[in-house]
Amino acid sequence: MASAELQGKYQKLAQEYSKLRAQNQVLKKGVVDEQANSAALKEQLKMKDQSLRKLQQEMDSLTFRNLQLAKRVELLQDELALSEPRGKKNKKSGESSSQLSQEQKSVFDEDLQKKIEENERLHIQFFEADEQHKHVEAELRSRLATLETEAAQHQAVVDGLTRKYMETIEKLQNDKAKLEVKSQTLEKEAKECRLRTEECQLQLKTLHEDLSEYSQYNALNVPLHNRRHQLKMRDIAGQALAFVQDLVTALLNFHTYTEQRIQIFPVDSAIDTISPLNQKFSQYLHENASYVRPLEEGMLHLFESITEDTVTVLETTVKLKTFSEHLTSYICFLRKILPYQLKSLEEECESSLCTSALRARNLELSQDMKKMTAVFEKLQTYIALLALPSTEPDGLLRTNYSSVLTNVGAALHGFHDVMKDISKHYSQKAAIEHELPTATQKLITTNDCILSSVVALTNGAGKIASFFSNNLDYFIASLSYGPKAASGFISPLSAECMLQYKKKAAAYMKSLRKPLLESVPYEEALANRRILLSSTESREGLAQQVQQSLEKISKLEQEKEHWMLEAQLAKIKLEKENQRIADKLKNTGSAQLVGLAQENAAVSNTAGQDEATAKAVLEPIQSTSLVPDVESREDLIKNHYMARIVELTSQLQLADSKSVHFYAECRALSKRLALAEKSKEALTEEMKLASQNISRLQDELTTTKRSYEDQLSMMSDHLCSMNETLSKQREEIDTLKMSSKGNSKKNKSR
Repeated sequence: MASAELQGKYQKLAQEYSKLRAQNQVLKKGVVDEQANSAALKEQLKMKDQSLRKLQQEMDSLTFRNLQLAKRVELLQDELALSEPRGKKNKKSGESSSQLSQEQKSVFDEDLQKKIEENERLHIQFFEADEQHKHVEAELRSRLATLETEAAQHQAVVDGLTRKYMETIEKLQNDKAKLEVKSQTLEKEAKECRLRTEECQLQLKTLHEDLSEYSQYNALNVPLHNRRHQLKMRDIAGQALAFVQDLVTALLNFHTYTEQRIQIFPVDSAIDTISPLNQKFSQYLHENASYVRPLEEGMLHLFESITEDTVTVLETTVKLKTFSEHLTSYICFLRKILPYQLKSLEEECESSLCTSALRARNLELSQDMKKMTAVFEKLQTYIALLALPSTEPDGLLRTNYSSVLTNVGAALHGFHDVMKDISKHYSQKAAIEHELPTATQKLITTNDCILSSVVALTNGAGKIASFFSNNLDYFIASLSYGPKAASGFISPLSAECMLQYKKKAAAYMKSLRKPLLESVPYEEALANRRILLSSTESREGLAQQVQQSLEKISKLEQEKEHWMLEAQLAKIKLEKENQRIADKLKNTGSAQLVGLAQENAAVSNTAGQDEATAKAVLEPIQSTSLVPDVESREDLIKNHYMARIVELTSQLQLADSKSVHFYAECRALSKRLALAEKSKEALTEEMKLASQNISRLQDELTTTKRSYEDQLSMMSDHLCSMNETLSKQREEIDTLKMSSKGNSKKNKSR
């Protein structure tokens, strides 16, 4: 049991570990994805920084080039300023050429001023773009730092979970190691036990071989006490008793309601005299309880004979013979009423009210009744054979036990099939009779009662057939349960002797287990004797007697109240019954007293009384006197209600104990369920938050990446435009240089 509990605990821990490991894998995957995204962003930022540095270098080079060009322009201006005095000296000689050079100089000055302003504007735009780029870079770096912080937090959570999982794994491994050690110890112990068992079996086999020569004496050996077998047999016997009680109730109702039907159909006894045949048939049916009730009593005696201390095999079940005799008596009753039943059905067919369909149903019922009697005879034959080993050992060989039990099961299934046919045909017959114009309410009610009893018989037969089939293998296997050497009991006398020896052995073992009383010193014993003689009873004895007296008083008060209520109910029922009987006697006369009693029983049954009360009311009338019958009915009713109260009380106590147990279990399960729901909700919230964070980070990274790419594209476009502008400026400066050189050459030549 301990290894099973540890194994269950280990399995639970393994399941929890697998769940946590799966969650760890998911979290690890999320962290790895975040790290990959962060690394990709870092790489992109690095590339953007490189491209920005490259552009910065190009911008620096362009700035340096512009400065050079500006210096060159200043030199040209200086040269132009030096060339002006020379132009004044030669003013007179070349007035036209100086005017031309003055115009060119003004044009050059205007162009140069425009280029300088444009260059200044470009410098301002470049400075603004550079500041904007630095601002964007700072924002991206701050967001990258935030993302790195969150990634570090996630990594810390993952590390904590990993640490927790590693601790759990280590704990599980330790438990596994302990369980393996314990399992090895248990295996060693089991191996030693097997070795000892084999040695004992060898010794036992040797003893069996030595004692096999004395088979008659071996039959007296007390077999090993199999408590499980005895409890199983007692449980099976209890179930069989319940099924037999149901069958007895159904048979009583069936015969009684059949008797009532004869009194009202095809001729109502209250209006006209029924045929002598039906009178005789009714008289026989009235005696059904004296044949049916012993079946229940016989099965009850058989159940009581199977106890935990006995050995239950066919050789020791003496009470099975009594049940077989009662079943034989009932078979004789069925054989006695069968001809009258067939003639009664023929008389119904000859009636003018009988239609062709009803006649066909009556013929089918005739065949069914014959089959029912034959099935009971077959069943009685096999049960009588099973009762032989306990009375006549030579009547049935041990090798035939299994075949007889198999035939009993087949006979029970045949009985169930016959009852299904009877139920089917009688329901059709009742439906046809209900459609007759002359059908009275009394006939319809009686048919319904008969049909309900037939249905109860069918259900009872099906249950007992299924019950016997389900336990057939156990019955066959339990036949070997007996004395040693599997030789079986030689005779019922040897089985009885074996049971006596078993009782003596049990009493001897019980006496050995009785603890020895502690010895009391002689002086103390004398003092105690004087005290006991001086006082009548000890305090504990008095307290126990007071407690017992209080319990008896409470029980007596309960019984008093119960019997007062029962007496009032019985008095009311007696007054009503006497009044009704007196009224009926005034109307119909004393000759029909038996019929009136049967009619009262039918009315009480249709009014909803339980089956046990119906049994008591349907007992055959043994005397023509009215008062003893009423008294016997009162006794039966009292006994029934007392038994019913005891049964209901035990059922109520059992139900209360079960309800308390189930309530405790349900409460524990509800607590566990609430905790599981809370943990589930917490994990769900964590998963939602994690998924939201992941989606938010992905969206932020996407937007950041897009904005950064857009800004870089704008900067690249702007730089391209600046490069184009600078190239144009270079070209213009080159043209200015060329034109200035040409002018200077012309001036020199002049």
